[in-house]
Amino acid sequence: MGFVLFGLTGGIACGKSTVAARFREHGVEVIDADQVARLAVAPGTSGLAEVVKAFGEEVLRPDRTLDRQKLAAIVFDDDEKRLRLNKILHPRIAGRTMLLAQELAERGEKLACYEATLIVENGMADAFRPLVVVTAPEAVQVARVMSRDGATEAAALARIRAQMPLEEKVKAADYVIENAGDLEATLRQADEVLEKIRAKVEAGG
Repeated sequence: MGFVLFGLTGGIACGKSTVAARFREHGVEVIDADQVARLAVAPGTSGLAEVVKAFGEEVLRPDRTLDRQKLAAIVFDDDEKRLRLNKILHPRIAGRTMLLAQELAERGEKLACYEATLIVENGMADAFRPLVVVTAPEAVQVARVMSRDGATEAAALARIRAQMPLEEKVKAADYVIENAGDLEATLRQADEVLEKIRAKVEAGG
């Protein structure tokens, strides 16, 4: 039986991190793409140097670390700039992810989870099967973004609608967890999905 790295994705404020934390509670190692991305642009890395070369010194904080919010604002509604950033980050994130996965496999893990927002958008769904997609009603997403980030309703909606529609992600999913706000129900679904994935892995499927 080989090593399986399954995917976990969803839209903004859908509760992906809640599900990832639940998987961790059940002993599943989770590779967080956001953390990997932070390491890819840490001070002294070629990733940070490339980002500064592409977008200028203004994306740096006074302590020479990357100001992620400032960079996000620059690329948010500019497809060309976002593409340029992705070309810098994605190969580095992919490389680090595969290295971490290899380490887990060599350690004897049979199963691990890759948590990332852009699995479907980047055409990577088939690389992380089975794929788990966490969804939430748009109104719930809006409320969470407003509460979490202090955003206005209009700003929250803009961020949500800038992403791939959730129904597109659901089409690519093997399992869907609906997180409408009842934490117990979400955790119960997470447990059921993990049980099914483990059974599939044990069966060698």
